[in-house]
Amino acid sequence: MRVVRGGWGAWGLVLALTAGGCSGGKDPGQAAPGGGPQGGQQSQGGGKPTPVQVMAVKPGPVRDTREYVGTLISRSSITVVPQVAGYIQKIPVRQGQKVKAGQVLLVVDPRQEQASLRATQAQKASAVANREFARRTRERSAQLLKEGLVSRQDYEQAVAQAAQSEAQAQAAEAQIQNQQVQLGFFNVSAPFDGVVGDIPVKLGDYVTPQTALTILDQSRALELSVQVPVDQAARVKIGETPLEILNEDGEPIVRAPAFFVATTPNPNTQLVEVQAAFENTVGLRAGQLVRAQLVYDVRDALKMPTTAVTRQGSQSFAMVVGEGDAGTVVKRQPVTLGLVEGNDYEVLKGLDAGTQVIISGVQQLRDGMPIQPKPARQSQGQTEGMPLPPAQGMGGGADAGR
Repeated sequence: MRVVRGGWGAWGLVLALTAGGCSGGKDPGQAAPGGGPQGGQQSQGGGKPTPVQVMAVKPGPVRDTREYVGTLISRSSITVVPQVAGYIQKIPVRQGQKVKAGQVLLVVDPRQEQASLRATQAQKASAVANREFARRTRERSAQLLKEGLVSRQDYEQAVAQAAQSEAQAQAAEAQIQNQQVQLGFFNVSAPFDGVVGDIPVKLGDYVTPQTALTILDQSRALELSVQVPVDQAARVKIGETPLEILNEDGEPIVRAPAFFVATTPNPNTQLVEVQAAFENTVGLRAGQLVRAQLVYDVRDALKMPTTAVTRQGSQSFAMVVGEGDAGTVVKRQPVTLGLVEGNDYEVLKGLDAGTQVIISGVQQLRDGMPIQPKPARQSQGQTEGMPLPPAQGMGGGADAGR
């Protein structure tokens, strides 16, 4: 058998080179473990403190409100109908126009009545002439009776004719007055100041005293009607619970106490009607739909800005200013929140009055992070002495920190 010498020498050289590649000299540019950028991690909390805006938690009024769609109802609203029959000759107003008491709304053709009036006036002129002739005849008969030139019977006949002529003249005068009144009905006028509603008739239409010409609403005194759930209606106190009308920014422009709460709910909607009356000084109109809210309760409670709140699951947290090893740091404090009103939450549990809460950049903050607090401007949180209207939805820091 032939033995090949030197075989193990070749394998030994390969093994030596492999070992040298694994445990040989280090790369001069490579940092040792833990001694450079790749050797370890930066500890949490290192670096420059993050500037944040803070605000103190303090008590203030919290309003328990619910918003609804309200309807404005005129306390003086009538359907205008003519008192005579005829054809529409003129419509000098338009729907939605504000009119004064006595202003003409529509004109029914009065020409036939005017002709009748002229005929009656002619009859009156004839009756007045006959009355004057009969009066003079009676006076002459009385003189002749004294002289014995006429009989008592002739005199009495002259007296009767004079009385009859007087009655005919008075009847003609009364008929003229009646026709003049009737002629005034051909001008359909506004009985009070108000706003003209829809006008369903047009020029040339024949109308009767049963024809609805338009609706006239008086918008000076209005009622606000809202439909509320049965359980909420039970909280309304007549004469005490206020209703408010809100503008497009959610600010109250009208406030009046409820004067009516329906005893039974609407059978179709199962909602209860609540009404309040007010003097209209802000240009609202009857029939208008408005944003309205009921103020069920007002109480004092701690308030904090919505931008200071974060959530994790069902738990709410406030980012508050605290002290730690790194100085001033973030502390994540569990809180129990109540109503949200405007830019503020009601704080039920978890914070004390005066606690500094962070209201800026809470989504980027973590518990224990160094911060540099700065007082926030008043406009970003609570407004002194003026409760803000209810806000919809959550604050800007909702769901941060998950």
